[in-house]
Amino acid sequence: MLVQIYVDDIIFGSTDPALSREFEDLMKSKFEMSMMGKINNFLGLNIRQNREGIFINQEKYTKNLLEKFGLTNSTKLRVPMATGIKLTPSLDKPAVDITLYRSMIGSLLYLTASRPDIMFSVCNCARYQSNPREPHLTAVKNIFRYLKGTISLGLWYPSNTGFFVQAYSDVDLGGCNLDRKSTSGGCQFLDGKLVSWQSKKQTCVSISTAEAEYVAAAACTSQIYGSKHSKTKHIALRYHFIKDHVEDGNIEVHFVKTTDQLADIFTKPLDEKSLVRIIEGLGMIDGNYVPCEKGE
Repeated sequence: MLVQIYVDDIIFGSTDPALSREFEDLMKSKFEMSMMGKINNFLGLNIRQNREGIFINQEKYTKNLLEKFGLTNSTKLRVPMATGIKLTPSLDKPAVDITLYRSMIGSLLYLTASRPDIMFSVCNCARYQSNPREPHLTAVKNIFRYLKGTISLGLWYPSNTGFFVQAYSDVDLGGCNLDRKSTSGGCQFLDGKLVSWQSKKQTCVSISTAEAEYVAAAACTSQIYGSKHSKTKHIALRYHFIKDHVEDGNIEVHFVKTTDQLADIFTKPLDEKSLVRIIEGLGMIDGNYVPCEKGE
């Protein structure tokens, strides 16, 4: 049984219905509370459940954001950030409203809870919150234009269960134009279902692809097993962290070619074909095509 508490809201569920009923009765006997039944929304997440699986997205939240920032009638885009885009400080360009920029970034970061496809683009733009310029604001607005055209997209979790863990890590060497630090990307799956994802600028400057890959791989591995060295900058520790898990039989490390690399989406802008391929690989679908229960 799983129980999640957020302030005064509680979500609980179990593979055994009797256990859920017992927990409900116990809580009611101790506290004054209302039962809302099967969950359909929580903290801005829209949740649809049937016997075939669970679909999660933030369509309503996205619509509200488009209206809030005056982009309801904007032109739709096919990708959140065009390939070849390299954001720089652009100090020679006009400054923009810093409060507006930060508000847009904060709103988009919350949206990444169900939209891993915008994770890299949002994090990339977030690097310029201290002194945003026109090119940065344009990049942020382009993310919203992409969202407008993919507003129903979300995560689909089929009802079949299993416990096989698989993870992907990737890196863009020296991709940040602010300080030439690399960007790590990672995603973790439980029985083929996406459960976590990351796009993060590395804390140290890597002088080789191998070094940057070790940093990214260690960060990805620590999402599964935890790491005592999450804040260290020394490559040797990361190498041995991975090596120890391999020798203990906890993980297997395999080379993944670019066409199969799902973590690619968390390190750099992609063309439309690659974006669509990875979105499908992450288990994202259009909410208008959620599988119905058999017999419907």
